[in-house]
Amino acid sequence: MYKAKIYITLKPTVLDAQGAVVEKALKALGYETVSGLRIGKYVEAALDGGSREQAEKQVSEMCQKLLANPIIESFRFELEEA
Repeated sequence: MYKAKIYITLKPTVLDAQGAVVEKALKALGYETVSGLRIGKYVEAALDGGSREQAEKQVSEMCQKLLANPIIESFRFELEEA
């Protein structure tokens, strides 16, 4: 069994409106040194059975087909034995 930790973020060229709002709010709270804040998604999934290579392929396919929007988002993942 494997546990996948998936990180999905907007591509650098895509404006992150939510990140900009949160950054502005943090600065209003006195955190003046914050900059370049971007918001993403974190997903965990358990995969039962198969080899590590099969699990990596499956997670990559899941991200490409459903979890991430390949037009505006990038993803990376870590796979560990559970």
